[in-house]
Amino acid sequence: MRLRSLIMVLCAACLLLLTGGPISLAQQPPQQRSLFQLFWQLPAKPTTQPQQPRQRAAPAARRRPSAPVVVRDDPIIPKVDVAHHVVVMGDSLANLLADGLDDALNNRPDVEVIHRAKPDSGLVRTDFYDWPKAVSELLASDQKITIAVMLIGLNDRQPIRDGDIVQEPMSPRWLELYRERIDALANAFAAKRIPLIWVGAPPMQNARLSADLVTLNELFRERVEKAGGQYVDLWGGFVDAENRYAATGPDVSGQPTRLRLGDGVHFTKAGARKAAHFVDLVIRRIIEAAPQSNVIALPVAPETGAPTAPELQPGGVERLIDQMAAGVPTIGLPPALQARPLAGPIQPLTGQAAPSEQPLLASIAEARGRGDAATQLERVFGQGIAPEPVPGRIDDYRWPR
Repeated sequence: MRLRSLIMVLCAACLLLLTGGPISLAQQPPQQRSLFQLFWQLPAKPTTQPQQPRQRAAPAARRRPSAPVVVRDDPIIPKVDVAHHVVVMGDSLANLLADGLDDALNNRPDVEVIHRAKPDSGLVRTDFYDWPKAVSELLASDQKITIAVMLIGLNDRQPIRDGDIVQEPMSPRWLELYRERIDALANAFAAKRIPLIWVGAPPMQNARLSADLVTLNELFRERVEKAGGQYVDLWGGFVDAENRYAATGPDVSGQPTRLRLGDGVHFTKAGARKAAHFVDLVIRRIIEAAPQSNVIALPVAPETGAPTAPELQPGGVERLIDQMAAGVPTIGLPPALQARPLAGPIQPLTGQAAPSEQPLLASIAEARGRGDAATQLERVFGQGIAPEPVPGRIDDYRWPR
């Protein structure tokens, strides 16, 4: 039995050698294989092909994103026929205020904002920038100035040299010298009859700085109003409900936003626009109150000995209207009717009237008249005593009726 098995193994080995082994079986086509080869198949080894180096694809060209298109709700109106020149002066806060005024006055093509601010300047360090001298040179130049705007004081908490003595900030003598420098600027514009708007400094994040700016703002208000200028207070627009510094708050449209930069001093764009809102109101009021022309129309004096037109005789205008209503052809209005004065007599609202002019109202006593009616008016409006109620009238509250 063992011999038979050994013979079969040897025969199988011989047949395997004669047929070429498992590789030849895998390589021969199925039509050339024998019956033994069909049953003696071994799995073919996968042929490994040399891997070719993978080629990296060229990176696709990236298109640079185009700049975003900013659409403004309020298009910029070109400045044409500029009739009003607003000159803004001061320190770095004034520079931001001028940017806000550019935006605030965008709808006024006849108003131009001129930036004349000098960062890091003030009224103390005249060796760095002498504002009284700069203002004198500005007024003497060809620059047209309709309204002057000043915002300064941020860099003025420094000693002032008074001869050989150095005065410490906020000392009595220091405040006196600082007051004189404010007067020098305010009086320079007053002498040229140029309206001056002095803007007070806003609160700061530093409590000590804010306390000193309160004192300076009071000086600004006092000296500028004495010289005939106007003072604009920004303090209430940049504090919270407890009158403390607030970095955020409502903008000009009422939406809460950030108004101050991280340094706790300067404005953001929204803050500068809000600060300009307070100044813009005063600027527009000054422009609207200014006369549009230097020519004052006076009443037309009648010509001596000139014949009176028929239409100007008593009832002449009525007859002319009747003729027009009846369809009678008329050739325009007569020249006498067209030559109407543009303004009547000028009555002064302040000051003393000319001796030849009769005043509109001499006194309150004359306006109330005389007699019982005047006595009753004096009791009501002069002494504040209510009149006695009249029975049956609605003001009769006596009980019982």
